[in-house]
Amino acid sequence: MIKAKGYYNNTSDLIDRHTELVQKIAYHLIARLPPSVIVDDLIQSGMIGLLEAARNFDASKGASFETFAGIRIRGAMLDEMRRGDWVPRSVHKNSRSIATAIASVEKQTGRDAKEAEIAEELSLTLPEYQHMLRDVNCAKLVAYEDLAGSEEGLCNESVSHDGIFNEVSEAQFASKLVTMIKELPEREALVLSLYYDEELNLKEIGLVLDVSESRVSQIHSQALHRLKAKAQAV
Repeated sequence: MIKAKGYYNNTSDLIDRHTELVQKIAYHLIARLPPSVIVDDLIQSGMIGLLEAARNFDASKGASFETFAGIRIRGAMLDEMRRGDWVPRSVHKNSRSIATAIASVEKQTGRDAKEAEIAEELSLTLPEYQHMLRDVNCAKLVAYEDLAGSEEGLCNESVSHDGIFNEVSEAQFASKLVTMIKELPEREALVLSLYYDEELNLKEIGLVLDVSESRVSQIHSQALHRLKAKAQAV
């Protein structure tokens, strides 16, 4: 009984201390989601993820609780949105097409694919391709941890975050991800760094780069799809 009480108190303390983390992640994600997604729903899902993290955290494995919980919280939010099926199938298809086109161009040229080349590979004009990037970025999340999942990433509803943890250790994935990001074009790498590391929103990044928020959305979307193409090629 004493052990059970101690376990309960530890879990409760972890949840109390990291409630703000749930809100922080929810508001960070909501900026990229359609108006139909309600932030309170994300927070509710995130709290479930935080509870699961508090119950399953093992400090002996080296990762900090905040890192472990952050992945579980975001995963719970993404799982909830997948269940809600708010993303049109056309968006899933376009996302896969972009990643495939990037991989194809880079295989042919041996260098980073340029926007015009990707558009040509997709048989689109450059404005049409940029519009596709904006649509995909606004309607679909491709989080870092999803790059370690299946080929279809968020499109595959059978992928569990537990499976991702089992398949690729956090240290291995982080190392691989750092290498892939270093191989991105400079501006794309900077956008990812400002968004995920500095936690700036798209509008704030636009001010830093002196470009429109819409342009940042395009760069961000293309960077994630380029990473996805690189991850699939490994």
